[in-house]
Amino acid sequence: MTMTVLIHMVGEDPIVAEIEDVPSPQDQFLTCMNPRRRDGREVSYLMPELKLLLLPWHRIQCIEILPSEEEEELITFVRE
Repeated sequence: MTMTVLIHMVGEDPIVAEIEDVPSPQDQFLTCMNPRRRDGREVSYLMPELKLLLLPWHRIQCIEILPSEEEEELITFVRE
């Protein structure tokens, strides 16, 4: 199951990417696909045709796992 994550890197702006699984404590790299900025633009220090990126853990400050579309609930208010 692919998860969308927000990766906060040391000294850089956060990037959005997809990962296959939650990384295990033994992993030395985070493998992510389709890295991009939060607004969808390309990351300036990566090649535009890049599809898979290996990030070493010492460059990552934290990772946020974003909810998928089916997990998000729509809360609406009806005014009568």
